[in-house]
Amino acid sequence: MTLTKYLNTITIFFLVALLTSCKENPKMNLLNEVLLPKPVSVKPTGSSFELTRNTKILIKGDSKKLLENGKYLANLLKPATGFNLEVQTTSKKAISNSIYLVITTQESNYGDEGYSLNITEKHIIIKANTAKGIFRGVQTLRQIFPSEIEAADYQNRKWFIASGEIYDYPQFTYRGAMLDVTRHFFKKEDVKKYIDMIAMYKLNVLHLHLSDDQGWRIEIKSWPNLTTYGGSTEVGGGKGGFYTQEDYKEIVKYAQQRYITVIPEIDMPGHTNAALVSYPELNCDGKATKLYTGMKVGFSTLCTNKEITYRFVNDVIRELSEITPGPYIHIGGDESHSTKIEDYIPFINRVQEIVIANKKKVIGWDEIVSAALKPATIVQYWGRPKNALKGVSKNAKIILSPSDRTYLDMKYDSVTKLGLKWAGYVDIDKAYNWNPSTLISGITKKDILGIESPLWTETVTNMKELELMIFPRIIGHAEIGWTPDSLRVWDDYKIRLQKHAKRLKIMKINFYPSSLIDWDEKKEKM
Repeated sequence: MTLTKYLNTITIFFLVALLTSCKENPKMNLLNEVLLPKPVSVKPTGSSFELTRNTKILIKGDSKKLLENGKYLANLLKPATGFNLEVQTTSKKAISNSIYLVITTQESNYGDEGYSLNITEKHIIIKANTAKGIFRGVQTLRQIFPSEIEAADYQNRKWFIASGEIYDYPQFTYRGAMLDVTRHFFKKEDVKKYIDMIAMYKLNVLHLHLSDDQGWRIEIKSWPNLTTYGGSTEVGGGKGGFYTQEDYKEIVKYAQQRYITVIPEIDMPGHTNAALVSYPELNCDGKATKLYTGMKVGFSTLCTNKEITYRFVNDVIRELSEITPGPYIHIGGDESHSTKIEDYIPFINRVQEIVIANKKKVIGWDEIVSAALKPATIVQYWGRPKNALKGVSKNAKIILSPSDRTYLDMKYDSVTKLGLKWAGYVDIDKAYNWNPSTLISGITKKDILGIESPLWTETVTNMKELELMIFPRIIGHAEIGWTPDSLRVWDDYKIRLQKHAKRLKIMKINFYPSSLIDWDEKKEKM
């Protein structure tokens, strides 16, 4: 090589090196990203971080749960990016081109689920007091990435995200979704998909309505006819189905990995035809009823004066408690119109004792306030404000599920094909524009455990129908449960929801296109 060629080569090398070193990440504004629920604090720093195939996910320390979070994040990012990101434990600080997950004890304000998310040009750091908080931070991080990150297949693009700091924590400790699998049965794979969907919006409870007039959906080994016969059908006369205890444990474990507590509900003494048809001795006349595939309520009741009824209840609660690691058992108690009040009250009192004896806490629909509530019993308000007030007067905490705001089986409007309308139409503005702390005069924030969004499935038969009734209303409910009231504004939420629609489409979630929002983003920009 001549000296001239050598010098030219050296010059080119240094020019390339200089250009590379001077290359800046694009300017991006974190305030422009669509985050649902809205975080407590977002401070942009005007630059960006690029995720590459060489980015490492680093776990500080030897926490097994933290390592699971790291692997969850890697798996979340892999399909769209094609990156097989390395997940490593470390005892050192964050390094360049890394996502660093660390549990800290320095921030008392984080609580159980709060977190901080710091994004710089060099790295991303998520800090929290618990692995649960880290997981909530991961859900925010995924929303900062372009919507295409949710794609199930490879996307040929760069993965820059806006830099800045987010500080965040929930205003309520209980943020739930209820799924009725009795009116129409949903297989465990569907329930898992539902868990993934609600986890994205930082919900932390899945309430499973497992028994009703139309079907019994959980295996009870000491009373096998409950599922083999009582679980054999559903509304409209379809095949029905049930979860074995192994199925149920699989669902619970899947939810636990996403920091969601499963609460099983066995509705009683009403809504019990599936049990009564399976075991005639639970009826006062000792005669079996017929399988029911309609939609009426209030016609069935356990025989509350028979001792075998309490043997039955004890066996069901015992077996269910053994496979439920969460602290709660829901005993229903609603719409028991065929049970005389003088029979209903001692029944609820005794069932509470059975649940407590099995080391669980009681949740019941608001009608249970007519009984003598135990100290830890929780009242779930759905219809009568006076019941919620009575619960508070008995020192019970309240879960708010107002039917005219949170019931996901209510029609959006007059043209909605699915759903019912006995509680009125619930469009996305009505679902969002309410304040739990002022909903019922006399009930304040200190009385409220949280909120829950029930989906009753009389008219919902499959996952696409389920998604249509849930989305986008449950996103608004998630924000009510997480975001401080002072930061929630309908006009701001409406814009964020409209932009979020692209992500829902990429995820193939069948959401309802409410006429309250112009979903055509191109038209809006014109």
